[in-house]
Amino acid sequence: MTIQRLDNIGVVVEDMAAVVAFFLDLGLELEGEAEVGGPDVDRLVALEGVRCDLTVVRTPDGHGRLELMKFHSPAATTAAEPNAQVNAFGFRRIMFAVEDIEGMLSRLRVHGAELMGDLVKYENGYKLAYVRGPEGIIVALAEKLA
Repeated sequence: MTIQRLDNIGVVVEDMAAVVAFFLDLGLELEGEAEVGGPDVDRLVALEGVRCDLTVVRTPDGHGRLELMKFHSPAATTAAEPNAQVNAFGFRRIMFAVEDIEGMLSRLRVHGAELMGDLVKYENGYKLAYVRGPEGIIVALAEKLA
């Protein structure tokens, strides 16, 4: 048996509307929304009384998906410092390939995203940037140079 593909990455959020707007402006597409809960969900995630809003967004090619979750009950817990640096333990960033990195940075600033360091040209192959979006989510952007 082998893994077939990465299905999705789950991100727990507080302000679903802000995070969804951020990812939609980044260029991801809304795949679906649901409220989940009940005994099966409780058993699956080893919590009691789960009530969770779920929004799935996907990359335009359909291969990458994020499952955004807002827990109403039980209340979400803080696992890490929201403004942790990229070298903190755990999942720290999501990287997307983009065509116009400067344009994308302008679009994301509308959502309060801030450039973490500098926009850099890396070894004549890429332009790269790290931005911190809503709720401290770190998104890396990569534009392949011709």
